[in-house]
Amino acid sequence: MDALKKQNHTLSEYLAIEQNSQIKHEYHNGKVFAMAGGTYNHAVLCGNSYNELRNGLAKKGSQCKTFNSELKLAISNKNSYVYPDAMVICDSVAHDENDLNAVTNPVLVIEVLSKSTAEYDRNDKFHLYRQIPSLREYVLIEQDRAVVEVFFKPEGSDLWKISRYIGLDTSMLFESIALSIKMRELYFDVNLPV
Repeated sequence: MDALKKQNHTLSEYLAIEQNSQIKHEYHNGKVFAMAGGTYNHAVLCGNSYNELRNGLAKKGSQCKTFNSELKLAISNKNSYVYPDAMVICDSVAHDENDLNAVTNPVLVIEVLSKSTAEYDRNDKFHLYRQIPSLREYVLIEQDRAVVEVFFKPEGSDLWKISRYIGLDTSMLFESIALSIKMRELYFDVNLPV
């Protein structure tokens, strides 16, 4: 991992690091960041998000595809590569021209918040995601309480609508894919404070 000690990396250096590494790295305009391990709640919420999206879309016969955090997302106009916790692509999957293992066209992106990444996910990362032309919905899931924020941009608009869902007895609506998910299902097996 000596290559990471360098301050700025070319895109080809980053892609070589990723290809030869056992851990994932994000790339932001020359800077490479190793991704930290997650908590139990984070892992459960990531899995539940993927499962609920995939099962819900399949049940309604949608052709949209759901992906977990193993798939890299390229944000070309910002020279960035990230790993969302989950994402949905509804058109043909578009691959990045520099890295065929990265996609470029999600309609919905999910991030599970942690203490160390919450500010980044809410601000800088959301700014990056808003540069993706296909993106219409951004979802932030808290892992220590049943709270989900959904940012939705209606087609043809530049304004984002914010919905906040609180408590296990509510359901969330993901407008970009016309899918409702029960909070109780999303938070199944998550250790929440009593």
